[in-house]
Amino acid sequence: MRAAALLVLPLSLLTLTACRPQNVRPPEAYPLSGSVAGDWGQNPHLRLALVGTGLPVAVTNTSTIDQNIVSTGVNTWAFGFDLPTIPSVAGVYQVVVFDDSNNNARFDVGESFARNRQWLVFSPVDANLDAISIPEYLGGAEVLPAMSVKRGWNLYDKAQPLSGANPSPFLKLSTYVLSR
Repeated sequence: MRAAALLVLPLSLLTLTACRPQNVRPPEAYPLSGSVAGDWGQNPHLRLALVGTGLPVAVTNTSTIDQNIVSTGVNTWAFGFDLPTIPSVAGVYQVVVFDDSNNNARFDVGESFARNRQWLVFSPVDANLDAISIPEYLGGAEVLPAMSVKRGWNLYDKAQPLSGANPSPFLKLSTYVLSR
């Protein structure tokens, strides 16, 4: 009986540990961090979502990724966001901030949102990518040019000319700015 109780105890502890809520980290502890600014109205419920498209055409719209948004003053927030490891899918993504007005933890059509002109390009290998069209619901008119990327996450700033430094690979990015 005593031996059986000793076997059950570790299983009980494992179950309790698995049910424990994740620790919320300060924004700067996440792989992607930056700031949000602008008028979002009274008491907005701001969340972040990773949106974009993988190749071949796997549309992504997920806001269940670990994140933290902290008010830093009137109409300003700092945020941190985990980037998923996608080992076999190349893709082009943005992190958008949105007012989760229906509180369902999902970026829905019609909710106020903001994005920028910086694209997060993921590649499982160093590669030369062909030009990429963006889904219509993200403003389909924007098309990324053919570019060379490194393995992992790369930042392409559409406001800057394509060059040897744009796009650039990163492990941690702390300058992602979203503003309305």
